[in-house]
Amino acid sequence: MLVSAAQAEENRIRQLEAVQLYTQDELLALIRTNSHLRRVQDDECQLVRDIEARADIMKLPAYQFLWGDMLAYAVCVPRDIERGWQLMQDAAAQGLPEGLEQVGRYYHIGRFVQPDAEKAIVYLREAAALGNLPATIRLAEILLADAGSPRDYEQVYRWLHHSVTADASMHQKISQLLRQFEQRMPDRVVQRARRPVS
Repeated sequence: MLVSAAQAEENRIRQLEAVQLYTQDELLALIRTNSHLRRVQDDECQLVRDIEARADIMKLPAYQFLWGDMLAYAVCVPRDIERGWQLMQDAAAQGLPEGLEQVGRYYHIGRFVQPDAEKAIVYLREAAALGNLPATIRLAEILLADAGSPRDYEQVYRWLHHSVTADASMHQKISQLLRQFEQRMPDRVVQRARRPVS
């Protein structure tokens, strides 16, 4: 197929356009929708050095998370799972809810590390306390599978009961988890957990 001179020039100009680095809010939105790695690929890996600098030099947790994922999954860079894992833990240690959730999830499913429900609970509980709904749901599932402590039921029930989501399937999942907790908790504890959060 022949490309016209105008199309060739348009392609050349498009290639010369610089891709703007992601703002913190934009990057967090990409991470929440699990589209951050795809975005880096769609940007033709143009921002690799900038991402690395913001992760390693500036130590920005969202960029540590992104750079760690890129290394672990070999997106635009050679695979380095150990370094990627360390960066994910660094992001979690700085309190990034998405980082805490991911590290907890990986401990739960045994991705890159051996499965460890106790470690998963620690990370997921922190992410849930910061309002990360996927972490709260995973933590609830772990507790309902008889791992962890029943002492956590009330708090997890409270987080689920007061959560907000527009996703119908997520809402249904939360309702199902709440019913399962209600079967394991005394009514007075359920009522206490339902009180408005002050």
